[in-house]
Amino acid sequence: MDKPFQPLPMFAGFPPIEPLIASLITISDEISSISNLPPVQVKNILVLTRRIRLLSPLFTEMQELKIPLVPSAILCFTELLSLMVRAKLLIQGCTESSYLWSLIQTEVLSKEFNAIVKEISRALDILLPLQMMNISIDVKEQVELLCKLGKRVDLVVDPKELERRKEVLQIIATSKENNDKGNGVIDVARAREILSSIGLRSSVDFSEEISKLKAEATNQGGTGGPIVVSRIHNIISLLSYLRSMVFSFEENEITLELLKQKIVKENLTAPASSSSRAMLTDVPNEFRCPISHEIMREPVTVATGHTYDRDSISKWVNSGHRTCPKSGWKLTHMALIPNYNLKSMIHQWHQDNNIPFNEFTPCSSVLHRSNKREDIGHSAVRLTSEYLVGKLATASPEMQCRAAYEIRLLAKSSMDNRKIIAEAGAIPFLVNSLSSHEPAMQENAVTALLNLSIHSDNKILIMEAAALQRILLVLETGKTMAAKGNAAAAISSLSIIDDYKASIGVQPRVVAALISLLQEGTTTAKRDAATALTNLAVYNPIQRTVVYEGAVPLLIGILTDEKAGITDDALALLTLLSGCSEGMEEITRTRSKDLVTLLVDLLKFGSQRGKENSVSLLLALNKDGAELVRHLDHQSFSLLRRLGAKGSPEARERANLLLRLLIKCCSNPANL
Repeated sequence: MDKPFQPLPMFAGFPPIEPLIASLITISDEISSISNLPPVQVKNILVLTRRIRLLSPLFTEMQELKIPLVPSAILCFTELLSLMVRAKLLIQGCTESSYLWSLIQTEVLSKEFNAIVKEISRALDILLPLQMMNISIDVKEQVELLCKLGKRVDLVVDPKELERRKEVLQIIATSKENNDKGNGVIDVARAREILSSIGLRSSVDFSEEISKLKAEATNQGGTGGPIVVSRIHNIISLLSYLRSMVFSFEENEITLELLKQKIVKENLTAPASSSSRAMLTDVPNEFRCPISHEIMREPVTVATGHTYDRDSISKWVNSGHRTCPKSGWKLTHMALIPNYNLKSMIHQWHQDNNIPFNEFTPCSSVLHRSNKREDIGHSAVRLTSEYLVGKLATASPEMQCRAAYEIRLLAKSSMDNRKIIAEAGAIPFLVNSLSSHEPAMQENAVTALLNLSIHSDNKILIMEAAALQRILLVLETGKTMAAKGNAAAAISSLSIIDDYKASIGVQPRVVAALISLLQEGTTTAKRDAATALTNLAVYNPIQRTVVYEGAVPLLIGILTDEKAGITDDALALLTLLSGCSEGMEEITRTRSKDLVTLLVDLLKFGSQRGKENSVSLLLALNKDGAELVRHLDHQSFSLLRRLGAKGSPEARERANLLLRLLIKCCSNPANL
């Protein structure tokens, strides 16, 4: 008789292994059984589903034999769950989104498929200790084969799709050109033939594709910019025109009526939410959140042992509270530990009362389908984050370092991930890890905090966790230059909030440490230091501190050093410092003879940012224009006129001021 499965002691209180394996089996079966393939990305979908199908026997054997797992294996399976969720969403996107837009984005989508395939193989190769696992030889060989295939896999871009995309873009361009000329002529037969090859054959197909494109235009409005949205609207106009040309009036009217009926039917059959139906039923008090008094969907336990719904306690913590709402005791840490036993009881109660429970429930060993794609992805990220925070809190130093590295990567990918990781309680543990004597741990912790700080709410949590002094210590004595540079970048990120500029900048060691990094660091570290100093020096008293700490001669030296590689950043900071009297005096006193020549060269050949800052600094350095006029040629005057017409508002004002000064100077023969 098999012994009952027991998770390792170090995983107590964290996601158990059985539901993780069960969820992997469920989602791998769902992906492997996909048969209704879209007319785009077929090859990549088949490659991905075949890879995942090779993993199914591993998950099944793990479940049947109840094989214990070492920490790295659990981390591997957690990553695989996240990757499979990404895979499922990507395939769903190709199936449910606009086929035309997917065709136009074929190279971008192909890269996403390729990345997932490689990441699955990498996770297996690096994290899964096959030789330590008591699984069958056949399964081991399949996993090893998958690792080898992942190393050899190349980007697959279907040449037929590329050819189809080329033809579609030609039709769109021709349509737009003809519309601009007013003749509206287009090869309807050829256009219909091409669109038919990607599944657009009936009036209903065209109407549904137009609806999907409108939704895509809305989505792209916040990320893709006006050019992308305009491109999508051009495609919509083309499809609308073709639909009216190809199909009869009666067919199009029937299509509209069918779509209306479909929408009405979907609205009528939409199930009531579990929370509204639950109001009609007596709910046990222990199922209600002490804060919201509603049924808990994601019960989590805080440091005092009391349980709350995740959303409610997260809002409580993120609003600045550091105590348990029920007991009033101070929370010794911010980790939110999932209460799977209670969640299982709540789930059972929902079943007994015939109330839907649609959230991802690890204890039920099922990854439920969700109409909102984000819910699936967020559940996987939340599960991963909670596990990794648990490792930061309880695991060996080696596993803590690995967990910090995984959090670092997870926090890099999206704003939602940063929010979820912070809600899982990662920030206090990462702050503590900044004092580690292990270079890798220190670097991973400070980089993770940098990535988390991009979310504005997390900046507050990081500052309230007393992180500044430890980040400053890394900046001064970090074990690696990358750690020092990322500490400077973290200070830069935190100082974006106006209230923090003064509190950070008045720290006696911050400016000195940043200037030291600006002098001794790598190019990347110098750029991070310059950006941090620029953010802080917006506050006038800090400008003077930066000047007194010796920044001006250092910045002038960087500008005249061709190998420094941070010309724009150094020039921006020097221009900012010229705004205070102490800074201007220091620039005048220590300025290089070649500085004006360099600024004129930057005006001609520099970036837009460099041109604008050059104008500002040239104006500050040349009050009468007599010296400057001898360095300028016809091209320089033309560039100044262009900046005065098309630069930023501030650059336009300064360029015009400088032009007037130079014209006045040129009118005096003594200056020529």
